[in-house]
Amino acid sequence: MNTFIVHADSKVSKALIAIFKALNVNFEVEKTAKKTKESPYDPEFVKMILERSESAKKGNVIEYTPELRKKWFGK
Repeated sequence: MNTFIVHADSKVSKALIAIFKALNVNFEVEKTAKKTKESPYDPEFVKMILERSESAKKGNVIEYTPELRKKWFGK
């Protein structure tokens, strides 16, 4: 026995079902909910970025100045 996995829209699915029935092939149909667009980013990372963004909107920022650059990088 072979297993085929086919992802098809409803129009194509109906045609495939008709073909399988005509060929007397056993088959299963599994309906899936439409996928929501999944983020490629780690949810914890996204949460951290959103929290930092809110914090910056509230004024919790450090201004990057030449003096600060010299302090951090010595140049």
